[in-house]
Amino acid sequence: VEVPFERDGLPYVLIDTAGVRRKSKVNETVEKFSVVKTLQAIDRANVVIGVLDAHDTVAEQDASLMGLVAKQGRDAIRDGLDLRFDFLRFAYVHFISARHGTGVGEMMESVLKAYRAAMKELPTKDLTRALEQALTIHQPPLVRGRRIKLRYAHQGGRNPPVVVIHGNQTQHVPDAYRRFLENHFRETFRLKGTPMRVE
Repeated sequence: VEVPFERDGLPYVLIDTAGVRRKSKVNETVEKFSVVKTLQAIDRANVVIGVLDAHDTVAEQDASLMGLVAKQGRDAIRDGLDLRFDFLRFAYVHFISARHGTGVGEMMESVLKAYRAAMKELPTKDLTRALEQALTIHQPPLVRGRRIKLRYAHQGGRNPPVVVIHGNQTQHVPDAYRRFLENHFRETFRLKGTPMRVE
């Protein structure tokens, strides 16, 4: 269900999906179809709000779905909600009440912040300066006795932000160092609320 609305002079379209049930409860064609439509809506969205019922325990399927959201590159859930959501540290978390409507205003502020972070323009000179700062904090490792050389960075995409780094032996950059660079760029450019990729 698509619901267009305006808030503080900005247009939004809320896509309300049918939700995703536990696998054991998905046995009818209609329910399977609703899962497919939910995944398509995630792919189309600029910002995804994952809604979990506070009365339920966080299930494997919830974590799998949020993992897919993060991989697709869009979101809004918090660090440390549960160990299963460690990969969503970048996201905002809000506790809201459907019954009383509390917390929705703050959530909408986070939606806007997440969207702006995802669409942020990152100039090449600023990215390269941030890369140089990262290299002074923590040098890339040696590969067969030779240091990986990272020379400059540019933006390779938005929604989510993609930072492309050029240099020598870039194919040997370990995952741990890539995560260090992602965190450094995220902090430098205040990319809270959006996933990002370093290539």
